Formats: sequence, structure tokens, C-alpha cells
Amino acid sequence: MPFVKVYIHFVWSTKNRVPYLNTKELRSMVWNHIKENAKRKGIFIDFVNGYSDHCHCLVSLGADQSIQKVIQMIKGESSFWINKNALTSQKFEWQDEYYAVYRPEKSLHLLVNNPDISLQIKLNPEYYLHFSNFALLAKAEVGSA
Repeated sequence: MPFVKVYIHFVWSTKNRVPYLNTKELRSMVWNHIKENAKRKGIFIDFVNGYSDHCHCLVSLGADQSIQKVIQMIKGESSFWINKNALTSQKFEWQDEYYAVYRPEKSLHLLVNNPDISLQIKLNPEYYLHFSNFALLAKAEVGSA
């Protein structure tokens, strides 16, 4: 059985950056659901956090998992669950794009202790280059994460 230890930091936003997740209670419900559902699907989420218009998720990829399949499951299922339970006043959607970057194990404490990485990336794109080893995706929105 292979031993794989690859951490990916995902960031994605709500459609058009609409602040659908506008209360701490709602965000808590959504983040807990994402983590619990992922666990049932065999996806290990180390942490999930975010704000009213975006989500951060640290995932340890399994040997048979791809970035595309993992993010598709997380975003698609959570959007469906939010709408099914009428948790927002309007139809909820995540943005199609997402940001994903490899995180070396030694840097994880920086990320966990500072979940507002996206604000630093937005204000100072060079921070991304300093903090990250390399981007894994061509489909990344560094400036709007």
C-alpha cells in the first residue's frame, strides 16, 4: 500500500464573490458539512475555513485522488447541500475557478495559524511566491482568491 503525503491548499470563492455565507453560524455549518462529507468520501481535510465569499481547505491527497476530482466533489456537493437545505436566501453557487497549491509539510503551521492567506495574496502577490513552493494549476485566480 503506497504512503502518500501531499498537502494541497485549495481556495475558491462564491459566484461573483457574493457574500452568501454572511454569518459565522452559517459558515460553521458549511465548513463542518464539507469536512464530514469529505470524510465519508475518503477525502482527508486537515482544516476548512473562510469568510462570507470564499473558502480555504487544506487537503491531504490520497494515492488515487486528483486535484480536479477532489475539488469537484467538495464544491459540487456542498453547493447542492446548501441549496437543498435553503441555507441562503438566493440560489447558492461557487465560482467555477479555484486556486490550488502544494504545501510542504514544514509550512503547514504557518497556514493553520494564519487562515487569511488570501488577503495577503490579494494585497501582495509576491507573498504567494514567497510562501508557496509552486502552483499546481493553470486555472488559478491568485489575485482574487
